[in-house]
Amino acid sequence: MARLKRQRGRRYCFSFGPWNISEGADPFGPPARKPIPFAKKLKMYKKMGFDGIQFHDDDAVPDLDALSTQAVGKRAAQLGKILDDEGLVPEFVAPRLWENPKTIDGGFTANSASARRYALDRARLTVDIAVELGTRNVVLWLAREGTYLREAKNAREAHDRLLHAINTILGHHPEIRVLIEPKPNEPMDHAYLPTIGHAIAMAYRSDDPTRVGGLIETAHAVLAGLDPSDEMAFALHHGKLWSVHLNDQNGLKYDQDRNFAAVDLRRAFNQVRVLEEAGYGQDGEMIGLDVKTFRTQKLTDSTAHLVNSKRFFELLVEKVRTFNRKKEAQLIADCNYEGLERMVIEHLLGAR
Repeated sequence: MARLKRQRGRRYCFSFGPWNISEGADPFGPPARKPIPFAKKLKMYKKMGFDGIQFHDDDAVPDLDALSTQAVGKRAAQLGKILDDEGLVPEFVAPRLWENPKTIDGGFTANSASARRYALDRARLTVDIAVELGTRNVVLWLAREGTYLREAKNAREAHDRLLHAINTILGHHPEIRVLIEPKPNEPMDHAYLPTIGHAIAMAYRSDDPTRVGGLIETAHAVLAGLDPSDEMAFALHHGKLWSVHLNDQNGLKYDQDRNFAAVDLRRAFNQVRVLEEAGYGQDGEMIGLDVKTFRTQKLTDSTAHLVNSKRFFELLVEKVRTFNRKKEAQLIADCNYEGLERMVIEHLLGAR
């Protein structure tokens, strides 16, 4: 499997998916920019300081449902060679199960047996693509694995089916790892495995808990009414935070994918702090971004959101590393939390 060659003294490496350079379409408006070809996007990664690339299965192999298994493998192998030539590392591959007409009622948890078979077949194909690209990681964002109304599905049975899907992926290749990316809602009203706690509980029920972990997205934690840094700390406690999607979010609305740290600087500071203190990144984990630029952004500058989010993370790393821990410890010992809060805010504001 591919591994990133890190420079001496370099701790954090960054990734994003090609969908993060988008045309600006949303549920309320059409595309606002011309599309950028995938091959051109690949050329942008290193120029912007990114080393890793995230994939959906059909990002790696377009129109894969129309291809034979052999053809899918061949095209994935060809892409793997291109990534090597570009010096890029594939971070993960995720089956995109939420856009096919067969999975409008879900994939792994669909009431239709044929839809469930399709979802499992595509998950196995995703594993094959990941192996050809050179990554161990298969991410499950369980987009339509839920229900619009409670009575439409048996939730206990749905969790059995999710466990079966995870075990199917594990059984398809002995080195593949499953990373569950929880989200509480959208597009489904009630989503299964909505938090990292649910995901980790499912990991321990799997056939090989050492190969099932999590990917935490900032906005998804906020949408669940939780603090992202606490969710990360919980996963780190279990040794199961294997990737992150950093972004930001204005409250309990739709999934906004705002620039990291652009909405709540203190919340972002605490995410960086928990990652830094835990040694995240030392075992090859990447700082993944999942951010959208504004529809108003011009095509010539439609990657600024990625560069900016990376920059904000790096600045916050310095803020974490220069935080006065001796003074912090004394304030905590004195239970002087007003003093501690002032210290945090003044530090973020650059007060001297």
